[in-house]
Parts: sequence; C-alpha cells; structure tokens
Amino acid sequence: MSDASNASPALLEVRDVSKAFGPVEVLRSVSLEVARGEVVTIVGPSGSGKTTLLRCVNFLESYDSGSIRIDGREVGYRETGTRQRRGERDLAAMRAETGMVFQSFNLFPHLTAAGNIMLGLTKVRKKSEAEARTIAEHWLGRVGLAHKADSLPAELSGGQQQRVGIARAVAMDPKILLLDEITSALDPELVGEVLAVVRRLAEDGMTMLMVTHEMAFARDAS
Repeated sequence: MSDASNASPALLEVRDVSKAFGPVEVLRSVSLEVARGEVVTIVGPSGSGKTTLLRCVNFLESYDSGSIRIDGREVGYRETGTRQRRGERDLAAMRAETGMVFQSFNLFPHLTAAGNIMLGLTKVRKKSEAEARTIAEHWLGRVGLAHKADSLPAELSGGQQQRVGIARAVAMDPKILLLDEITSALDPELVGEVLAVVRRLAEDGMTMLMVTHEMAFARDAS
C-alpha cells in the first residue's frame, strides 16, 4: 500500500458490505478506504470474493447490505433511506468514473488497439473521432505500444493486450482504477511489462484498487 496524505479524504469508502449468491455468503461486512493517489492491494486465494468486491465497487454486481461511496456519492443505490437501485443512465455515468481492467483482457477482437480505446471515448465521453484517436495514441505511447495502434488483439501478445486494456481504462479519465487479477492470464515472462505500467501509473498519482493472489506482484505494485 502506497503512502497518501493524511489530510486527503478517502476517495473510495466501503462500509460493512455483504454479498451472497443464494446460500453462499461471498462478502461479509467488508470495510476499506482508498485515499486519493493511493494504491491498495487485496490479496487472497481464488474464490475468496476479491473479484466480487471489485464488481460491487463499480456495480457490475449489486450488494446486499452496507454502502460503497466514491467521492462521497453512494454507488448503485439512491440515497433516499431505502435500497432503491439507480437508473441505468445514472449507473452508466457512475461506472464511467471507475476504470476496470479485467484478467481476461476483454478487448473487442474486430477493433484495433486504438479502436478499443476510442470506443468508450466516442460513445461515453462523446469525444470526436479525431480527439479520441489523439487520446488513444497518447495512452498507447504511455504503455509502450505506440507502434501497435493499428494492430488487432490477435496480433498482440498477452502482455500487450493487457497493456491495451489498461490504456483503455485510464484513457476514460476515471477517478479510480480497479485491477482484477491482471497478471493471472499471463505467462511469467510477461508479468514484468504489465507491472511496469502499474508502477508508472502509481507514480503519476493514479488511485488504484487491485486484487491478486500473487504476493510478489502485490508487494511490487503497492
């Protein structure tokens, strides 16, 4: 966990969050805080609820009780005193504030590296094609893939695809970046290039919450 100013309020506040799938309780009264500019890593074995927690933070999964706030605003539910789910347009706007990088890359196979990054910029952020292309090229350069802007995912290594996934997430200018086991699908020799990108983002002050079962990666990235 990186140091953060004691004066900085928590950007992410998770309070007593619980979640069950049928009779199986996956999360029980989980609480944590992530300050602005801080990197927090959650380590645990497979099946311990790490991914579920991340999905609750950006409301890809609903949670049964407790509260999750990003920048002071409750995630997923209206602040009416009752547990009323927000409308889909409101949820989409909130999700745009949380960038998520998945373990399985989740790139669109028919789009180039730049195209994958541009899609959210044009559809969600309403950028022009030209502006989106400029932003995509900037972030591809930041992750060391400027020369792969017009390559399809099938033409990229696993490490390169994951770096495109990171660039796609940060290009949306999120308040917090959620990283879900981002090295678990990579060959060992490719882990270092992804870790280097995470380190640079941390040095730039990006707020990150990531989950992993790899202790060495957690130690090096936090």
